[in-house]
Amino acid sequence: MHGRTIILSHEYRDRVYIRKDIILKLTEHGELNQTSLLSYCGLNLMKHKDILESLERKGFINRTEQAWGNKKIIKYAVTQKGREFCKMILEPYEDIFPRSEKRDQEQS
Repeated sequence: MHGRTIILSHEYRDRVYIRKDIILKLTEHGELNQTSLLSYCGLNLMKHKDILESLERKGFINRTEQAWGNKKIIKYAVTQKGREFCKMILEPYEDIFPRSEKRDQEQS
């Protein structure tokens, strides 16, 4: 197996890009329920809940719960701090290290 490149069938996304995707989707839609946010960003709650919690703890997104019958709906919205973080840090990061460049190099 030496010298062979193995390309996995699933695509890996760095956590920095997951954070950016979450903030951008919330900016685009204003507010999203948890199911919609995870779906739009291609995330799994079990695997990525820690990222949502971290963004909330750091003040980049807000999480609210609304009663809906005997269930609750969890909604997320981006904060001003989150918008600024995306514009000042995440967007320049992706300009320097675009996602497609990494995939192109791995496939070469």
